[in-house]
Amino acid sequence: MTATKPVIGFAGMTHLGLVTATGAAETGFRVVGFDADPDRVADLRAGRLPVVEPGLDDLLAANAGRLTFTDRVADLGACDLVFIAYDVPTNDRGESDLGPVRALLDEVAPCLKADGLLVVMCQVPPGFTRALPLPPGRAVYLVETLIFGQAVQRTLHPERFIVGLADPAAGLPGPLAAYLGAYGCPILPMRYESAELAKISINMFLVASVTTTNTLAEVCEAVGADWSEIAPSLRLDRRIGPHAYLAPGLGIAGGNLERDLATVARLGDAAGTDVGTVRAWQRNSLYRKNWALRTLAREVLPACPNPRLGMLGLAYKKDTDSVKNSPALETLGGLARFPVAAFDPVVAASPAWHPHLTQAPDALAVCRGADALLVMTPWDAFWTLDPDAIAAAMAGRVVVDPYRVLDAAAAARAGLRHLCLGLGPLKGTAP
Repeated sequence: MTATKPVIGFAGMTHLGLVTATGAAETGFRVVGFDADPDRVADLRAGRLPVVEPGLDDLLAANAGRLTFTDRVADLGACDLVFIAYDVPTNDRGESDLGPVRALLDEVAPCLKADGLLVVMCQVPPGFTRALPLPPGRAVYLVETLIFGQAVQRTLHPERFIVGLADPAAGLPGPLAAYLGAYGCPILPMRYESAELAKISINMFLVASVTTTNTLAEVCEAVGADWSEIAPSLRLDRRIGPHAYLAPGLGIAGGNLERDLATVARLGDAAGTDVGTVRAWQRNSLYRKNWALRTLAREVLPACPNPRLGMLGLAYKKDTDSVKNSPALETLGGLARFPVAAFDPVVAASPAWHPHLTQAPDALAVCRGADALLVMTPWDAFWTLDPDAIAAAMAGRVVVDPYRVLDAAAAARAGLRHLCLGLGPLKGTAP
């Protein structure tokens, strides 16, 4: 006889909860999605999403029969597993506000069925799960690996599950084993604190790769090397690997990595551990965010002290509407005295970000009359832009394109000065 699949509940229909709940329905489970906001629930029932995530709207529509949205917390009482999956907000110092998570836990815990499990999926500091007022074995911590813009793919095809338990030697509770086992990936049980710190550890290694890449990319710019020529040699090194973070960027953004850096710095300080490396990463990230400003100061302002500027992209990365710690907004903060026209496919320009910021109707309109163009988010739609059309629309010729969105050869033929991360001038050529 085939065992009945557990019913899965998710509390908090923010980005994490909504994507994971929809993924669970796609995997074949009956799912209850709870949110205390009745307007959000009404929107979800109507197929209106509160987040931007490629593929999520189609996935949600395809699984409407297995996914129920409710604003009644008591409906979670029908679930064998209930995930607390609220996106934890952070401030500008990388500090988490755990108040909403604690409030959600207080609301949900009394509604659990007698043998129901509560699974914390939010990013919390070590020690959080063990301190919950629940009987031993009723609480689980599951590391989330959501990446904005890739969340659907990572939810449906996870690399592994990292599971925090009160007693790892006792094995996974039955409903949790049934749920996680449906994905066919490795499952790593460990004590609560190890799982909570595992997420932070993963992000620390990512930050190390990002910072090293960014530092060496800037060296390339100074010595005439091309980082895109070097990166393939690193991917073929087994100690580094084909999936390493080797694309230069403008520092760390989005909030999650910044939070983990701040968390490790605080934990290290409390334990008397040297966290100078972590603080160096934090400083490097702030420095990298100003790359576009330094490039404009060097390449544009000496000849054109009052330029008109165009900016393509405001989101901190493509395929998301999040502007948390966005390099584009950081750059706008240093351009307050210049007029800037901006366009992003999903983020509207806000006058709160810049006193002379205007919303352009499309990408090419940003270029019209601009003395310099900044491509700050590598949206797919920008990769198809015609450098000839850009050159014809612009008053100047400088394009600050950190992610190499424009075709370099076509930009050169169009007469554009195409400035990219990790690319220095060839020796013997004009700087």
